[in-house]
Amino acid sequence: MQDLKLRTKRFAVDCWKLCKKNPKSREYDAWERQLIRCSSSAGANYRASQRAKSKADFINKLKIVEEEADKSIYCLELFEEVLDPGENEIKQLKKEANELLALIVASIKTAWKNKDKQNR
Repeated sequence: MQDLKLRTKRFAVDCWKLCKKNPKSREYDAWERQLIRCSSSAGANYRASQRAKSKADFINKLKIVEEEADKSIYCLELFEEVLDPGENEIKQLKKEANELLALIVASIKTAWKNKDKQNR
């Protein structure tokens, strides 16, 4: 899962770079801060999941990653609405966020199945 650690980190950096390019105004500030927080939280919590103390802890941390990735998608959708709709960078970030979300959801499902097997 080293690849996912790198992908979540790269995603957070790329979101930060997008925010850096945005116009500096009070209107953008809240959304930029939220995108930077949730995109970096997704990566940080994924890393934490790799050091989980139990299966339940692992699943809980992945659920946080799922939530933060979804929040990132929402923020990107907001930017897509107010910035140039042809902005390829936002589309690429949304694509990556959706892929990360799908991977995390699949990991959660697998972890639940493995946990159920272990409890039998």
